[in-house]
Amino acid sequence: MNDEEPQPPSSVFNLQLAELNAGDPLRWLRLGWADFVRTPVGLFYGMCFFLMGHALLLVFRTAPAYVLALSAGFLLLGPFLCLGLYHVSRALEEGHPPSLPDSLLAWEQTKGSIAIFAGVLLILEMLWGRASLVVFAVSFSTVPDAHNLPGQLLARENLEFLITYTLVGGVFAGLIFVTSAISIPMILDRQTDAISASLTSIRACLQNPGVMAWWGALITLLVVLAMLPWFLGLIVVGPVVGHATWHAYRQAVPAR
Repeated sequence: MNDEEPQPPSSVFNLQLAELNAGDPLRWLRLGWADFVRTPVGLFYGMCFFLMGHALLLVFRTAPAYVLALSAGFLLLGPFLCLGLYHVSRALEEGHPPSLPDSLLAWEQTKGSIAIFAGVLLILEMLWGRASLVVFAVSFSTVPDAHNLPGQLLARENLEFLITYTLVGGVFAGLIFVTSAISIPMILDRQTDAISASLTSIRACLQNPGVMAWWGALITLLVVLAMLPWFLGLIVVGPVVGHATWHAYRQAVPAR
């Protein structure tokens, strides 16, 4: 006769998550830098981020009204582009030599979950893009001159536009970050479904709101600074943040 009590079925809601502290994001960045310098694979992904930046610059010069909406694509394409970086960090963690071809195919075993998650983020991108265009349309009667767009947008008479756009963008950016903070590394590592990974990411952010807000702000600051010198900084910052996100997942969701 078995006297052991039946165990409750495993679910995303009883998965034990770690308590994080304010120093952890900086530690994740140090670990991300260590992964970056150990293999040249990250440079390929860094160049992809660099080219994404220049694609936005091209849109900025030809259709300035759309660059505000398309800039949200960085938040959406970034996590999926980093999928290969997560694969590299996992290989280094396990003592295997990482390779670029393997990292490019890291999505194959989880393509179903990745596709569903991509669909969810695509919907958010479309909503964000539409909201951005509406804010732009109601704020300007004519399309501003692309040669002086920053100066016009930052003018005092456009303060209402800046506040509204920042608030709208902040809501969507926050929702995307909370949903995807550790989702894709978890899908890759545990081959879990997209909904469970998203709920786990939300749980991790709600359990550690201050730390995860600090992590999101740190990522934003680094990316903005990396974009200033003609997007050159993204060649390094992009991969480092990608590797660091893997280590954030590893700490937030302890190994089984």
